[in-house]
Amino acid sequence: MERFKRPLQLAGQDRADLAEVVTEISADGFESLPRVADGSIEYSQTRVIDVPADVFERRRVVTGRSQDPVTNAYKLLRTQVSQRLQARGWQTVAIVSPAAGEGKTLTAINLAINLANTRSHTALLVDLDWRQPSVHTYFDYTPTHDVYDYLRGQQSLADVLVNPGLPRFCFLPCREPVAEAPEHLGDLGALVQELKSRYSNRTVLFDLPPLFATDDAISFLPFVDCALLVVEEGRTNRHDVVRSIDLIGEDKLLGTVLNKSWHRPPRY
Repeated sequence: MERFKRPLQLAGQDRADLAEVVTEISADGFESLPRVADGSIEYSQTRVIDVPADVFERRRVVTGRSQDPVTNAYKLLRTQVSQRLQARGWQTVAIVSPAAGEGKTLTAINLAINLANTRSHTALLVDLDWRQPSVHTYFDYTPTHDVYDYLRGQQSLADVLVNPGLPRFCFLPCREPVAEAPEHLGDLGALVQELKSRYSNRTVLFDLPPLFATDDAISFLPFVDCALLVVEEGRTNRHDVVRSIDLIGEDKLLGTVLNKSWHRPPRY
């Protein structure tokens, strides 16, 4: 357990037993992307939606435009994730948690947005939590089409991708729960390869179902380079963290984020 030491503090109170096994590791359109002088991207095919600033604030979406402690924490997470990905030549990251409600999806959104804020990379977040998809709700957006319309051959990726008005970031929504999702795992593998191969400077993140809910997330992990485990202070116990790491495999584990742990000194 030597590599699982210091928690990234994202938001609560100390819990030594969990901290012992938690490590601190702290999108653009599917098209030709013209860039302008400041490093931004002008989208010609991807759907661009207007998300009011109050929606970002209400949904706790961190756009990186302020210097508050939460924003700085996500910037730290962004930097450490980016460094580890670059060191290993990795490009695809699964975002997982032991159970539902531990902050997995919001962490995935905020990490992706902050990765895109580096200007040297774009970020794409794919909602594959087909049991309880919710990425689109953080932008107050109801998608007309989604990732499974693409997998079924009913829509092109350009028709499904969404840019919420943030530079170099897009998400691929899942509109509603999909009961037959495991039957599409082969298609999902092809999707990962296609998203990965289009742009060398793109980081692709996948929001997956909770690890303990079904075997869906574990079945998907072989398709990606690594996984980021999100656990919640005061909710996820030590046993669940250890079990999750065992399910993911230490060779596949990028790191662990301790969510809702704020205003306490780091523990080594």
